[in-house]
Amino acid sequence: MDAQTLGLIVVGLALLAVGGEFVVRGAVGAARKFGVSELMIGLTLVGFGTSSPELAASLGAALSGSPGIAVGNVVGSNISNVLLIFAIVAIIKPIAVDSKALARDGWVMVGATLAFIAIATGLGEISRLVGAGLLLALIAYVVAAFLMERRNGAAAQLHAAESHLHDPAPQPLWLSLGLAGAGLVMLVFGADFLVSGAKTIARAAGLSETIIGLTIVALGTSLPELVTSAMAAIKGRSDVAFGGIVGSNIYNILGILGVTALVQPIAVPADLLARDWAALYVGALLLLLHANTGGKVTRFEGGFLLLHYAGYCWFLLR
Repeated sequence: MDAQTLGLIVVGLALLAVGGEFVVRGAVGAARKFGVSELMIGLTLVGFGTSSPELAASLGAALSGSPGIAVGNVVGSNISNVLLIFAIVAIIKPIAVDSKALARDGWVMVGATLAFIAIATGLGEISRLVGAGLLLALIAYVVAAFLMERRNGAAAQLHAAESHLHDPAPQPLWLSLGLAGAGLVMLVFGADFLVSGAKTIARAAGLSETIIGLTIVALGTSLPELVTSAMAAIKGRSDVAFGGIVGSNIYNILGILGVTALVQPIAVPADLLARDWAALYVGALLLLLHANTGGKVTRFEGGFLLLHYAGYCWFLLR
């Protein structure tokens, strides 16, 4: 990898990370000015905003004719969210889980994962019609969650707490909107740089674009989630970090793939193999299993998940 390609990737990742955070903080600040509830902010703006790097990268890849990067990014991000980021959070601080509050979100994540695998392996393409269906499913989930949680249940408190992980400094409305706008510009350029660099690496190393999407692009776009989740765990809010990871996986499948397919239908790359679909599904099941047994995810369980991620990477790159 030459210096220019490395520079493209590093700058692209930096723009995606900073741009995603700007979008979230700007949107949260503007929403509070308009009196939007903390619950709705946590369910929508934070959930979609923290997935904005994935959206920018997948959309940019699809528009540039690289479906392997577009789909591989979503699959790889969801795998790394569970087997890497969640594992690291649990190792930093064991995660106390309110199983009743999170059971719904966990099952939605598993259901969305199963639907995605069935569509991808059965149809071989994510069409505009499928994309519209995914987005409608996301809207239905958000509406149902809001209606169920507005009584201020445990999950409502969790989503509200998520919004405070991205609290902007008090600022006028125009500054919040400007911050969000600047973030969107960074996302566009960051995605272009990252996808261009990733395609160059794939050609130079003799790897498929799908493998690059599953690894470099997926890990890069998941970095903001890793930083946010680790900081939440260090501050003693690992429960919030867990909720953010579950929400991110739901948004990645229903939102990122939905929006991307509406703009540009995506052919599912043939070199997404059983090992990748198995890692995606098993990771979601393990997350749900650990969340609903014992009331706490221990450091040992975190290490167990991390071992799974190491094994998956070994099979992927050997």
